[in-house]
Amino acid sequence: MAMIKSALEIALERSKDIKIDEVALEANALRVEGKKAAGRYLEDPETASLDEALGKYAKEKRASVREGMFDVLASQIQLPVSEASTEKLQTLSSGFSALASGSGLLGGVGAGIADKRVQALFQQLVGFFKQYLEDMKNVEQAIRKQWGPKIREKERQMAARMGQDVRIDPMSDPEFAAFYKQNVSAARTQYQSALDKAKEDLAAMLGIVKK
Repeated sequence: MAMIKSALEIALERSKDIKIDEVALEANALRVEGKKAAGRYLEDPETASLDEALGKYAKEKRASVREGMFDVLASQIQLPVSEASTEKLQTLSSGFSALASGSGLLGGVGAGIADKRVQALFQQLVGFFKQYLEDMKNVEQAIRKQWGPKIREKERQMAARMGQDVRIDPMSDPEFAAFYKQNVSAARTQYQSALDKAKEDLAAMLGIVKK
């Protein structure tokens, strides 16, 4: 009777010819280190320096570290929910400036140009976010105004049945909630598309190649 091979033996035979891509593994490890460094910076931007973090790596290793840093910083650029949400833009702007000026990859002149472009983009984002908040406020007001007569009619009908005044929270009304979600989502989608494009431009400014 032939010997029955164990699952482990079969797995070892199949994997013996698989070559490990050491370069890819190192690049991934460096990206993870970059993400951790960016996380520390966001937690304490006063003491954690991305410039210093990048300076610890040889020039040929910084590209992967910068990719990791960029991913974390870029993930924090989100449509605001209030004016307070825009306060972190300055911290993010400084972080991206460090990726430009402290990389050692873009060269002196190139790094300076990239940094200026980053600062200009973030100045635009400040206005962009303010406009977004204002537009969202206007959209909500327009929806409530348009739906007002329907809500008041429902309140009148319910009051007639119950024999007392009734006030309906519009968001508790399924029809209103669906109409509200549809229109607000449409407005947000337009702004999100523009924000995604800004992130792509930011990556290009910094020479970040998205994989």
